[in-house]
Amino acid sequence: MTVTPADVTAAVALLRATLRDVPDDAWDVPAGALTWTCWETIEHTADDLFVYALQLGPSDAPTDTHVPARWHYERDGGPAGTIFVERASGTRGLLQVLESCGAMLAAVVAVTPADRLSYHTYGVSDPEGFAAMGVVETVVHAHDVAGTLGLPWHPPADLCERVIGRLFPDLPAHPDPWERLLWATGRTELPGHPRRESWRWDGRPVALRG
Repeated sequence: MTVTPADVTAAVALLRATLRDVPDDAWDVPAGALTWTCWETIEHTADDLFVYALQLGPSDAPTDTHVPARWHYERDGGPAGTIFVERASGTRGLLQVLESCGAMLAAVVAVTPADRLSYHTYGVSDPEGFAAMGVVETVVHAHDVAGTLGLPWHPPADLCERVIGRLFPDLPAHPDPWERLLWATGRTELPGHPRRESWRWDGRPVALRG
């Protein structure tokens, strides 16, 4: 059930393959129920992958705050970020940045001591936890964008099971792990369980949970 660097690169590769034929002028519409455009949502996903690598990388990784990279908003109502993509680069450029940031996170997770801890708002976490967070950001924001653009998206069940086991240990039972993950992140309902209005994962290693 361990989440690995290969899971990060697999999720990103699947998303890139899904979005590779999106026309350059199709990105500037809201992604699902988000206030961000599809472009901003994939840009945000790339930024998350980059920032998780950044947070985990230092040998003296902080456990009480973020690594102090500067971030800003490109527009009111848009996502805050450190990584932004040149809009003129179109689909190819956006997906290149996404893949590069995924590769950075996978590489950092692969070489970082397994017991290193670093800060995240949803709980101090370890390399496996940051890998799992990167997978969740990738597959869930893929859902937001692919649904808007009319593209099929259903990540592998075993991948969903692994990140659920790492970050969402107390979800209701349901036969489809992807539907469980969508419910966990406030995207859908499950039988007997209305859509969540707010949610968060638990990034802490199992040994640190109460």
